[in-house]
Amino acid sequence: MSSGVDSPVRRSTGSAALGVLRTMRPRQWVKNVLVGAAPLSAGLLFDLDVIGTTALAFASFCLAASAVYLLNDTLDVEADRAHPTKRHRPIAAGVVPVPAAAVTAVVLALGSLGLAALASWQLVVLMAVYLAVQVAYCVRLKHEPVLDIAIVASGFLLRAIAGGVASGIPLSQWFLLVTAFGSLFMVAGKRYSEMRLAEAAGGTTRASLLRYTPTYLRFVWSLAASVMVTAYALWAFEIRADAAVADGIGAATAAAVSAGGSTWSAISIVPFVLAVLRYAVDVDGGRAGAPEDIALSDRVLQVVAVAWVATFAIGVYT
Repeated sequence: MSSGVDSPVRRSTGSAALGVLRTMRPRQWVKNVLVGAAPLSAGLLFDLDVIGTTALAFASFCLAASAVYLLNDTLDVEADRAHPTKRHRPIAAGVVPVPAAAVTAVVLALGSLGLAALASWQLVVLMAVYLAVQVAYCVRLKHEPVLDIAIVASGFLLRAIAGGVASGIPLSQWFLLVTAFGSLFMVAGKRYSEMRLAEAAGGTTRASLLRYTPTYLRFVWSLAASVMVTAYALWAFEIRADAAVADGIGAATAAAVSAGGSTWSAISIVPFVLAVLRYAVDVDGGRAGAPEDIALSDRVLQVVAVAWVATFAIGVYT
């Protein structure tokens, strides 16, 4: 007769499963919506085939990113156990056995490549590059200043590129410039905020932070923001033409279309710059250590972002 009480084995298995889920960090999957950037800018976001391949790219990145988080926490288990807050992470706390975490990471990585294969072989190559770079980051490069920023920024850039690669959408040079320097702006701001918080707490949490100074990181995110805004402003006058080319009407016709659609594209510069300035307030205040938290909690930033998406979409789709 059952006593109605779970056995220790069942409780342990359930705790481990929950611990694996926590280590996968599903909250950070919000970053993967960047895969929709290329279809949006090309005016193809609502194409049924594009929706399918973009969804596959999104799911592939969710699995790949979670695999990387599991690997990172597995490799850092000893250091995390000596950390005042990271010691509560499931692997460091012993809730999730290290072998189980490693096996799960491999399974998720293979699952990511499998999903990518359903979209295109080009996406498989991109995901393989992402995984290889992230493994190198976890093993060694996260301790190297500058390289750590570049690699984390490349993760955002590859997400933005993935939407185009999965659906065979041509990517303009302006799109690549905006996403590349936007990624650098976000990551440099993240490091700057981490340094501000570490200084307030009287220590550091990353070895690479020991090689940075606040003035250097301010220089990087200021430079990245300047290039990003300039590139976007130049791109805004060609957004409709890029979308037309992606839609297959030809460069000559696209040039004529661009003249009609440039007004709303130009207007989109205003909320775009406001969003950058609003985010910079959080960076300068040392509150941008977790960009996804800002995106989910800053209501003013959300309103400005919606205004930008609306004006951007009108410029592309009308």
